[in-house]
Amino acid sequence: MKRNVILLLAVFLSWSAMAQAQKNFIDQNYIEVKGLAELEVVPDEIYLNIHLDEEDTKNKESIEVLEKQMFVALKKAGINLEEQLSVSDFASNLQNHFFQRADMKKSKDFELLVHDSKTLGKVFVELDKIKISNISILRVDHSEIEKYRKQVKINAVIAGKEKAVALAEAIGQKVGKAIYINEVSSPYGRQMVNTMMRVKSENFESAKGVPDLDFQKIKLEYSVMISFALE
Repeated sequence: MKRNVILLLAVFLSWSAMAQAQKNFIDQNYIEVKGLAELEVVPDEIYLNIHLDEEDTKNKESIEVLEKQMFVALKKAGINLEEQLSVSDFASNLQNHFFQRADMKKSKDFELLVHDSKTLGKVFVELDKIKISNISILRVDHSEIEKYRKQVKINAVIAGKEKAVALAEAIGQKVGKAIYINEVSSPYGRQMVNTMMRVKSENFESAKGVPDLDFQKIKLEYSVMISFALE
């Protein structure tokens, strides 16, 4: 019984403290503003999918031959194969495998990482020379994305403070310390390329040298609600 009384007393005191804190917050003069910030970042991580398929060559070249040709082409484009290229999928078409082995076709997918659009252009050109055109852009990202996320948060808070100061000055008052900060939204996931980009050989027939490619920047957005005491 005594323990129950102590627990009830603790709950009552906790509720009273919360109510008093809320009352003190509401009773004082304050200004509440929404700080917004945006930041656009040029991606330095561009992920590609390269699809090799024996069927594309009408079974004239094996997947092993296509792979070796691709390795040579990528090296010419300045790619470090060990660090930037990995196998993402390997499959065989086993239809009629038990009846006619010649019908077995293989396909292989690679994920390639490039760091700038100039290198990407070189990759497209070199692969196009060996008739590899089934290339898709998977996604883009930045190696220091966390640093930029932190910066856009700071910018949002600064923007909120500047807005509060301007509004307070309009009524002849000054902004004091922040008494409440709340994150409203932080939609800054990786920038995804929703439309798959296919590179056809005719794209380079009239191009001179390496094509000038550009990417949509990664857009980071952040908003925060801030309340400042008025003096």
